[in-house]
Amino acid sequence: MSLAVVHSRALVGLTGHPVSVEVHLANGLPSFTLVGLADLEVKEARERVRSALQNSGLEFPHNKRITVNLAPADLPKESGRYDLAIAVGILAASGAIDADRLQDYEFAGELSLSGALRPVRGALAASMDLHQRGQQVRQVLPPGSAEDAALVPDAEVYRASHLLDVVQHFAPQAASAEPEAAPSQ
Repeated sequence: MSLAVVHSRALVGLTGHPVSVEVHLANGLPSFTLVGLADLEVKEARERVRSALQNSGLEFPHNKRITVNLAPADLPKESGRYDLAIAVGILAASGAIDADRLQDYEFAGELSLSGALRPVRGALAASMDLHQRGQQVRQVLPPGSAEDAALVPDAEVYRASHLLDVVQHFAPQAASAEPEAAPSQ
């Protein structure tokens, strides 16, 4: 599959707005393009994601033209919160993880160059927004953010410390075990 859609959330004030991270891999001159009203911090994700994939021993599609669209295009996106969703999208579009299993999940987390996940602000707001809308979405978040999001009643939050934790869960041959759940309060 050369197209994958991964779900995340943008934080605007105290409200989390749904964002679709669409990743397309195509033949052509190798490039990595981010579109969708992304600020400088989001555009820097290209380097964090590339390094995190390579340093985690995962295949980065060097010989492909990578286009990442953060939709809706008119919603401002900021911070490194989309790093994990972009990396997961690239892996799903290249077939390294099972894209069909991503539908009921939302991803947020900043990647270090080693692939470790760093907390992002707004996890509690995003979880509260999902709860208020009555949506049962599983959130995959780094330590720190996962515990915040788990404060919301009935939130289904999974903690991942490293990109490889996420890859292991969503690999095509992975067992049905869930990522480590964040403690509920």
